[in-house]
Amino acid sequence: MIKTMSSDIVSILENSKELDRVRKEQEEILSEINKLHKKLQNTPEVVEKPGDTSLARLKALYTQAKDLSENEASISNLLINQIDTLLPTGPQGQTRRRIGKEGNEQKRKRVKTESDISRLTTSMRNQLEVWASLKGEQVAARVTPRNADKDEWFVVKVIHFDKESKEFEVLDEEPGDDEEGSGQRQYKLPMVNIIPFPKSNDLSSAPDFAPGKHVLAVYPGTTALYKATVVQGPRRRKTEDYVLEFDDDEEDGSLPQRTVPFHKVVPLPEGHRQ
Repeated sequence: MIKTMSSDIVSILENSKELDRVRKEQEEILSEINKLHKKLQNTPEVVEKPGDTSLARLKALYTQAKDLSENEASISNLLINQIDTLLPTGPQGQTRRRIGKEGNEQKRKRVKTESDISRLTTSMRNQLEVWASLKGEQVAARVTPRNADKDEWFVVKVIHFDKESKEFEVLDEEPGDDEEGSGQRQYKLPMVNIIPFPKSNDLSSAPDFAPGKHVLAVYPGTTALYKATVVQGPRRRKTEDYVLEFDDDEEDGSLPQRTVPFHKVVPLPEGHRQ
């Protein structure tokens, strides 16, 4: 009996841990939704611009929030059922044993709840596999915290992705001359701080950013990413390079146009500070 109880308690603790992870993801998604809401409230006309993806991104965020909410409810129901079966009843404090029709109904509810969790978390598991497959790849990473005065993005190499904590371990292979100390630097970063680059051998894997679109791109000759405006895309030029104008890159009173490979250009994150 003690062994059975111990196993049940372990299962409850594991599900509680999963519930905490789901709620943490919910907080991150809601934060992104609030940022996008603020943007649309301040500049609602942006959705009418060619190539703007604000509404599509908002829909995707709401879909994620809905899935997470349903997942939270399913796990909570499972925990209630698990705890309910362990609650003592009667004057002698004996563990409740459900028999007959009532017991079968309780078992069916538990099986259904576990099935719901499996279904709802399939897409999340698939996404985690995608993140894990980035090991050894170069990605764009924000190495500064959310409350920093400005966002700093570098090209880093993925060393490891922890599916439990949902954190990346990355390596900055070429830190700048102004970095403290010397040698390569490692960071542990959440998923929201990582943007995968398009596949370098597949132009079709890259977003088609229209002229005038703001993007985040690797500045030529460096491993740092900065905000830039698209002048011309590779598909129209029939090359593999974007022509960009980087913010704060003024020379002789004008912004020079610089070419950047398509696989070093990613969408500009919401609320980017430079």
